[in-house]
Amino acid sequence: MHAQSVVLFGGTGFIGSHLAARLSEHAIDIVVPTRHESHAMHLMPLGVDIVQADPYDDTALRKLVAGRDAVINLVGILHSRRGNPYGPDFRRAHVDLPHRIAAACALEGVPRYLHMSALGADRNGPSMYQRSKADGEAAAASQPSVAATIFRPSVVFGPEDKFLNMFARLQRHLPVVPLACAHARFQPVYVGDVAEAFVRALLDPHTAGLTYELGGPQVYELGDLVRLAGRYAGHERKVIALPDALARLQAMLFELLPGEPVITRDNLDSMKVDNVLQPSGDNKVLTTAALGIKLTALEAVAPQYLAPPGGLDVLRARAGR
Repeated sequence: MHAQSVVLFGGTGFIGSHLAARLSEHAIDIVVPTRHESHAMHLMPLGVDIVQADPYDDTALRKLVAGRDAVINLVGILHSRRGNPYGPDFRRAHVDLPHRIAAACALEGVPRYLHMSALGADRNGPSMYQRSKADGEAAAASQPSVAATIFRPSVVFGPEDKFLNMFARLQRHLPVVPLACAHARFQPVYVGDVAEAFVRALLDPHTAGLTYELGGPQVYELGDLVRLAGRYAGHERKVIALPDALARLQAMLFELLPGEPVITRDNLDSMKVDNVLQPSGDNKVLTTAALGIKLTALEAVAPQYLAPPGGLDVLRARAGR
């Protein structure tokens, strides 16, 4: 089955914008629902159909998916109020929404649902985030008539990411970086490779019912990633690894500040488990290798978008290049 028409939830965000561009290259008709049309204006040159809608309105949701070949859901959040097994914000975004989407697809005869989860999703995981992501996977696959394909990426990097860019920005203003979980391990994956994984899975009906773990070509400790971000931005600072007690105190303080916190206690709980690909004997859990994707190295991309204006030549000179 060659999917000709898709609804892309979360299409206005970082990953969604890259995926919309890749889908448009295949002449796939894309509908991007959003509550605020102004958030999607950057997608207009791609010929995307922008629809103002509330995905939590079941009537509107059924109308959105009716007649489509597939639905893609990228919606996810990093922070939530606390709760057991997870807070209400995680429940709404990570569990209730995929359940509603799957149900709407079943009612309207949509055959495919591609769902963004996260590496480390686990119903018994140490963090609310991991537990909610696991229940979200179950929700996505809850309708027998809708073939779900699940993606579990590690942290995603690329232009406009909120990971390396954040650490680069911090080092422009701080003399040192007090860092929680400095030895936590990640396997960052390039946003273009994530988008390519979705497109290839969408166009291949044999990927239905499978799960893909998405990690880049190299594993890093968090402290090393912070140093790289600072180096590429031209402001590398000393990283001071915080002991666990101070790390939790730091996170509690950030949670009290207005706006989106830099880090929370739940984020610390997530980092108790290495965010890397795990060997599995399950033949339904695969990697990008099964999709034939050549992975992009962080070092090949990050210097381009982290360097200050006009600063790339300076960084090259410092490296003797």
